Amino acid sequence: MNSLITAAVLLALLGLAYQLGWSKSRRLETAGAKLHSRPSYHGYLTVVWALAPALVILLFWLLFSDRITQSYILSLLPPDVAALTGADLFSAIRRVRDIASGFGVAGETQPWENAAGQSLREFNALTFAIVTAAAAGAGALAMLWARSRIAPRFRARNEFEGVVRVLLIACSGVAILTTAGIIASLLAESIRFFSFISPIDFFFGTSWSPGFSTTGNEAHGEYGMIPLVWGTLMIAAIAMLVSLPIGLMTAVYLSQYAAPRLRDTVKPVIEILAGIPTIVYGFFALVTVGPFFSNVGALIGLDIRATSAFTAGVVMGIMIIPFISSLSDDILRQVPRAMRDGSLGLGATKSETIRQVILPAALPGIVGAFLLAVSRAIGETMIVVLAAGNSPYLRFNPFEPVSTVTVTIVKQLTGDTDFASPQSLVAFALGLTLFVMTLILNVVALQIVRRYREQYE
Repeated sequence: MNSLITAAVLLALLGLAYQLGWSKSRRLETAGAKLHSRPSYHGYLTVVWALAPALVILLFWLLFSDRITQSYILSLLPPDVAALTGADLFSAIRRVRDIASGFGVAGETQPWENAAGQSLREFNALTFAIVTAAAAGAGALAMLWARSRIAPRFRARNEFEGVVRVLLIACSGVAILTTAGIIASLLAESIRFFSFISPIDFFFGTSWSPGFSTTGNEAHGEYGMIPLVWGTLMIAAIAMLVSLPIGLMTAVYLSQYAAPRLRDTVKPVIEILAGIPTIVYGFFALVTVGPFFSNVGALIGLDIRATSAFTAGVVMGIMIIPFISSLSDDILRQVPRAMRDGSLGLGATKSETIRQVILPAALPGIVGAFLLAVSRAIGETMIVVLAAGNSPYLRFNPFEPVSTVTVTIVKQLTGDTDFASPQSLVAFALGLTLFVMTLILNVVALQIVRRYREQYE
């Protein structure tokens, strides 16, 4: 409820700020003054100045409110309770918070708890009113100051665009810092893992047996990642063999042959596949597709396990079809019509035009769609958890169970784990390996895109 009230106050402040800035600049324009910027820019800039101090105050309170509230609760506790430490003190503070918020507490409440809860409730109401009023007041003062700056030659557009530029840079910085933080965390924990296990044994080992028995500083266990990487690549390759031809041919038909009404009907139906949760695909593979392939294999004399790389790859390929078909369809439709008309005008058939003109011209975008599909296949977890068999052995037969990098990461981080032990730290090394694999795919795709862009642009 408090959040809704704060949002309503801010919206009212912003609406008033825009109206004041716009109306003053509009009056100047009506009076015959030649404005440097349009009235809307004056309104936007007034909104920015009104919003900035209000957000600063709210952010300050968001950062420090918990400490201030906890200090106030400690002042309400009896001396014998305030002298407690650890979990006992935390439990007493939590009970007071729950009473103040209206939640029930276990057991019978003490008189001092009720009194402290009532005091905390009043304190929260008072601080909320003060913070909201301070934010609104600071925003109103900044709004009036911004309105006083409005003049015919005031460069409101330049100043507002400068603010937008700073916001865009900040958003880009957040993305870059997030990526850098992920890489740094993976790298730091991987280095800790390699203090237990040799990188050569990890990257080139062919046996995965993460059981540890430690004697002194000596750690025992086999952490060769090649069986996991091979299982990941095998399943991804099977998925792409299923999804790429079907998805690309579907895109060609929808973009080049299908009538508009049929395309508008078929494309949303195909895209429904992308909205199905992956756990549903995994369950479908486990109870339907796997037994079906096993029965078919028995009829033709092949030993196909119900949980195998083949089962997981086929179902994953079905899941990826909408990514390739939808993206490729949009890309094929963006090829200039003049290229297709020129090919047809020179006597080429429609199929020759598609094969020799449209597909090569759209190849950079198709490679991007293929890359997205491969990344999705490599990073998929739930389908392979249920359908691949979770068998971390180096096998070249796709009809046998395998394990993947993502499944192993989940397995190593499940349950009560000690993040100082190699059993858990190996998950970060595997995550770093996945990151490097995806990076290599991006570099290869970028080179292909650059080569063909130079040819067709």
